[in-house]
Amino acid sequence: MRKPQIDYSAVFRALPGMVALLTPDLVYVDANDDFVRLSGRTREQLVGRYIFDVFPENPHDPAAAGMRETEASMLRTVTTGERDTMALLRYDIEDPAQPGHWQEHYWSPVNAPVLGPDGKVALIAHRVEEVTDLIRAFGGPGGDSRNRALEAELYTRARELQEVNERLRAAHAREREVALALQAAMLPQPGPTGPHRAAVRYRPAVGALNVCGDWYDLVELPGGSLAVAVGDVVGHGLAAACAMGQLRSALSGATRVAGGPAQALDALDLYARSVEGAESTTAVTTFIGWDSHTITYSCAGHPPPALVHPNGKVTFLDQATDPPLAARPEHSPRPQARTSFTEGAVLVLYTDGLIECRDQDIDTGLARLADSLTRHRHATPETMADALLTDLLPPTGNTDDTALIVLRL
Repeated sequence: MRKPQIDYSAVFRALPGMVALLTPDLVYVDANDDFVRLSGRTREQLVGRYIFDVFPENPHDPAAAGMRETEASMLRTVTTGERDTMALLRYDIEDPAQPGHWQEHYWSPVNAPVLGPDGKVALIAHRVEEVTDLIRAFGGPGGDSRNRALEAELYTRARELQEVNERLRAAHAREREVALALQAAMLPQPGPTGPHRAAVRYRPAVGALNVCGDWYDLVELPGGSLAVAVGDVVGHGLAAACAMGQLRSALSGATRVAGGPAQALDALDLYARSVEGAESTTAVTTFIGWDSHTITYSCAGHPPPALVHPNGKVTFLDQATDPPLAARPEHSPRPQARTSFTEGAVLVLYTDGLIECRDQDIDTGLARLADSLTRHRHATPETMADALLTDLLPPTGNTDDTALIVLRL
């Protein structure tokens, strides 16, 4: 059966109900036929104009708050990339045929994001249903007092719900500020690594507070070697981030005194047994010997680091893999392995959010990673890190947290 050719512009114009499209700066881009008809404005009076120039607030209403609340809702949609449903709203409209004459109107608005190819909000879909007749119907013939009381009750409850939503959003914003400060403190940018350039990236899961249980770390070792590690605590949010902070600090300290990566993970395994929420954490740490051109590594249930050779071949360091931290009933020593590298190679450590998708197995994810690494092997670490995120994460946002280190050897 031949696929029908759909004119989506015509579909938009014919949509039932009032729908308009606005830019993130709240300028009209288009409006459907019902919006034009019911708003009393022509399409030419709408398109290209700022919403509140077309529909200013009633200056004669001392309790007017419709413009402030509508603007706040639209900007939330732009900032969060999420749909924002408003409570019942009174927003009077000036009669275009009688300047200065304002008509009382009640609306039920919804603002939804339209994402662009980069995953950012490109447009706001503003759907609004007028409920003025419904509100007036409560008054009934002759303005029955009981029905008028019901009208007032409905409007009051809607306003109260809106105020509760505002308080919840303010509380969420404060919690997010705390989360951002916490994450910045626990995942700082790496310090100097000499001539060996490094790039780090952290991407929270979609809908997360911007904090998670994923971490990365680079530690200078005695004798001029470098330790590079990543880890992943099960879960999301502040609880996972707090467990992550404890484990990251413990591994960073153990790395400085351990004889190798296996000993460092041994110490971390013992510590994880006393930290709430640390069970089944995965981690991998590598010790890089610059003089010997070797990488010594040990892995606790974590996806294997990738070593990209100058010729484009990708080797996954998977010869020293053991169960996650605190997963065994009894503690036992961790294995470690060693491999050599050529100057100019690239070492990449990452968490499973980079390679795992619900609709594909891990081997497919590793193959996609290897292909991307081969194609971008000549790029700088900063460019390669961005390219990996673009190639491997969905444009609408990752469903799992992701941490990434790219180090030019």
